[in-house]
Amino acid sequence: MARPYNPGPKQFVFTVGDGNDQQVSVGDPQEAYVEFSAFFRTRDSDTYTIEDEAASQSLVLMPGQGVIARIEVADQPRSEYLQVDRANRYLPSAMLFFENGYSGLDYFGQWFSDLADLDASPETRGATRAATITTESAAIEEIARIWADSGTVDPGNQYYVFFDSHDAGDDRAERAELLKLIEFLGIERVDAPAEAADGEVWVRTDTRLDVEFERWS
Repeated sequence: MARPYNPGPKQFVFTVGDGNDQQVSVGDPQEAYVEFSAFFRTRDSDTYTIEDEAASQSLVLMPGQGVIARIEVADQPRSEYLQVDRANRYLPSAMLFFENGYSGLDYFGQWFSDLADLDASPETRGATRAATITTESAAIEEIARIWADSGTVDPGNQYYVFFDSHDAGDDRAERAELLKLIEFLGIERVDAPAEAADGEVWVRTDTRLDVEFERWS
């Protein structure tokens, strides 16, 4: 059961730019998600906005551009953008926003403060993202985020497998970032077995990662 809003109920406004806004009053994030899912699936738009007026925060889903934006206009206004490579990412992002607002999406993917950064190739985006991470703790946390989305451990418990069963054409930006970060940390990458999918990245287990991965499991 979803944790109720406190104080509650909480109000959100859903818009698609045609003037047919929908305001909802909901008791918990799951109720908000159900309401928005119906709104999202019954309208055909390039842009969908969820606004939390009380928190001065918004989430903007832009399927027409393959982008998600999160916006906060409180004391220190900020906005960040995320390239979306799979259509099934939009509604999960909404659920995270309903649960914890702007910060709830911190680990959802590679966020950039400049929308123009999304025009770069996936490999450039990944390298750019990795370059912003300058401490060991931040690098380990980011690697754990990537692993938690599609990672596993090999049957012999010797290697971590990233992008399990994924093709090389998938997750290009995340893979580029990961390769830079494991190099930064000095973690050994090994050749994947012949039967592995061509998008998989295998690295030798490392005690620093063990602790963080356990937290994300």
